[in-house]
Amino acid sequence: MKLYPINTGNFKLDGGAMFGVVPKLLWQKTNPADQNNMIDLSARCLLIEDGKRLTLIDTGMGNKQSDKFFGYYNLWGNDSIDKSLNKYGFNKDDITDVFMTHLHFDHCGGSIQWNKNRTGYESAFKNARFWSNEDHWLWATAPNKREKASFLKENIFPIEDSGQLKFVPIPSGDVLKNSELGFDVLFANGHTDKQMIPIIHYKDKIIVFMADLLPTVGHLPLPYVMGYDTRPLLTLDEKERFLNKAADENYYLFLEHDAHHEIITVQYTDKGVRLKNSFSCEEIFK
Repeated sequence: MKLYPINTGNFKLDGGAMFGVVPKLLWQKTNPADQNNMIDLSARCLLIEDGKRLTLIDTGMGNKQSDKFFGYYNLWGNDSIDKSLNKYGFNKDDITDVFMTHLHFDHCGGSIQWNKNRTGYESAFKNARFWSNEDHWLWATAPNKREKASFLKENIFPIEDSGQLKFVPIPSGDVLKNSELGFDVLFANGHTDKQMIPIIHYKDKIIVFMADLLPTVGHLPLPYVMGYDTRPLLTLDEKERFLNKAADENYYLFLEHDAHHEIITVQYTDKGVRLKNSFSCEEIFK
């Protein structure tokens, strides 16, 4: 197995929205804001090469939205999904599986693109299977009013129309062991219903793709929960149980949204579970 970070682009979001009820005086210590109160974020995805299978976890925002839409997110940097794949000798047609942690636009927007004539949409990964789960798919295709702006129909329905959509089975507990994709999957329900967190056994390490269970290092303190989460008290509980396990078992946490920390480990302190070490992907994946 080989792992590759796929940087699909960087953006900014309002710091207050990213930290919910936590005052700016506290969260700006780890996530400094610009003059518009926006903080740096990434859309760092992960490519798994395992035999003949190439699995891409999440796909970023994509590029099919309008300039007005992207103007809300202050895109910065030169990264793109194509550049990142090409860096490692791959292209979109090589991808065999796309695993979507959830269907918010910043996680799945790159799965669908305009067709050649810009008259409609098509799969960006024509040879891949797209993996979601049935409960989250139903949640996203009939969205509640709180999340409606994050579930964009042009990102979701064309996946079903392509005939490439597959569902991961939902376990009776929190973790699906030995999934068809070659990694375990933790199900979390605080941010959105049935978000899927990949747990990858890589050499002698356990690497966890954190998606929106832990967006940045700044979200390590338990009350630091995003305003976007639909069930913040459940997030707090899920995060506490996960971080305790991560500290106990020395998990390596792959941060999708932290623009300045790629992979971290955590440890117990007198303030709770906090940052132990921060690594580049190159250091861990070498």
